[in-house]
Amino acid sequence: MKIGCVKEIKNNEFRVGLTPDNVRAYVAAGNQVYIEKGAGLGSGFADTEYAAAGASLIDGAAGVWEISDMIVKVKEPLEEEYRFFREGQILYTYLHLAADKEQTDALLAGKVKAVAYETMQESDRSLPCLIPMSQIAGRLSVQEGAKYLEKRFGGEGVLLAGVPGTPKASVVVLGGGTVGTNACKIAVGMGANVTVIDVNLKRLEELDNLFGARIQTLVSTDTNIENAVKEADLVIGSVLIPGATTPKLFKKRYLKEMKPGAVFVDVAIDQGGCGESSHVTTHDDPVYVLDGVVHYCVGNMPGAVPGTSTIALTNATLRYGLQIASLGLEAACRKNKAIALGVNCYAGKLTNKNVAAAHGCEYCDLDTLI
Repeated sequence: MKIGCVKEIKNNEFRVGLTPDNVRAYVAAGNQVYIEKGAGLGSGFADTEYAAAGASLIDGAAGVWEISDMIVKVKEPLEEEYRFFREGQILYTYLHLAADKEQTDALLAGKVKAVAYETMQESDRSLPCLIPMSQIAGRLSVQEGAKYLEKRFGGEGVLLAGVPGTPKASVVVLGGGTVGTNACKIAVGMGANVTVIDVNLKRLEELDNLFGARIQTLVSTDTNIENAVKEADLVIGSVLIPGATTPKLFKKRYLKEMKPGAVFVDVAIDQGGCGESSHVTTHDDPVYVLDGVVHYCVGNMPGAVPGTSTIALTNATLRYGLQIASLGLEAACRKNKAIALGVNCYAGKLTNKNVAAAHGCEYCDLDTLI
């Protein structure tokens, strides 16, 4: 199969879909790999490294899209890339379609075989291609939140850990999944008072066993969330329903009850955000203030640390990509249920129930198409 990888064009997105080591693996499996010149520079990979690994280097994205049977990316294609879509081509990347009707329509119109990292799910319900970026985003959320709590960035001027004789900052984490757990690790490590809120009692028990008396766990109810965020210095939104629009747990009315200069980091913004007051921001302009609360809603948080993020992501995506390249998408889906669950669009049809529900569109079972 002909595998292509282009340079990401999203604002301040420096990750890349394939590393030179990945290229070497695809080539060893009998595939041809085409890399847009300069695609890996933001993550520290030179064109010479890709060439040494066996890739063909191409000037410009158009040539890569045109020649490739499968495009491996990091982020969803932007509007200026829709013109490259063609029928039957495999697109393997993060898509987040539930929050993006325009992209969904473009993929359907182009009859692209779109495989989304974020909806691939193993039999144990784990999300293997989402986990590494969730780990990074969870850890970054506290790092960024701590920064924007500084007075010069619009925050209330509070140090997370405090010092002897001063109060520690209060951190509230909405959601105890991978993002929430990693946010807890950093917030606890920095010495903050941490409260985790989740709807799943079993998950709260696991977090209690993991962190012990260093965190407070609460069941997710409107009352518990409202009371917790009123006293919070930093709120981390880390709620996820795979493929679906994120529920709005963080209500706009909470803002007037919160401390002036408190910070809300909405890690779920790729899927629409878990805050009623959230809208997507970029690394160029990451925050805005509403009712005195600083909102950080960057849609590609891990792009800020591409050296770590690219390696972590491709460690997870490579094995599935190799299966698709070796067997073809249809046979790979029949052999590996995780890959099948990643297929959001196929032959002009929506094949993910949550995405279809988010847009009020017809859902079509993938098995009937392949």
